[in-house]
Amino acid sequence: MKLYRFDREVTKQITQYDSQNLFMARIARLDGKTSVDCMYLDAHGVVGFHQASSNQLFMVVQGSGWARGEDEQRGPIEAGQAAFWEASEWHESGTDDGMLVIVIEGPLVDPTGFMPELTG
Repeated sequence: MKLYRFDREVTKQITQYDSQNLFMARIARLDGKTSVDCMYLDAHGVVGFHQASSNQLFMVVQGSGWARGEDEQRGPIEAGQAAFWEASEWHESGTDDGMLVIVIEGPLVDPTGFMPELTG
């Protein structure tokens, strides 16, 4: 057995797209096209507005915040919930108090049929 780290201390700060208080650890690269990352968004953290390079599943593990797509309306998101953006879709997310997020990004990523869609 081998043990690995993906805690906050081994992350890299991300400032692309005017992101703020965002730190990321790469967990895995699958098939050369799909990546799994752990994002730590500290208080007042923002993943800046940008286009998804591929399909992206943004799964909140701890904390809460907001997410939005191409329109400016922010929707609340919390632990146990996920946002999904398709390739080329403009999006942004953030938090007031902090959030821990697992992100899976790749051309074949699609939660349809696996995760119930949040309604209302």
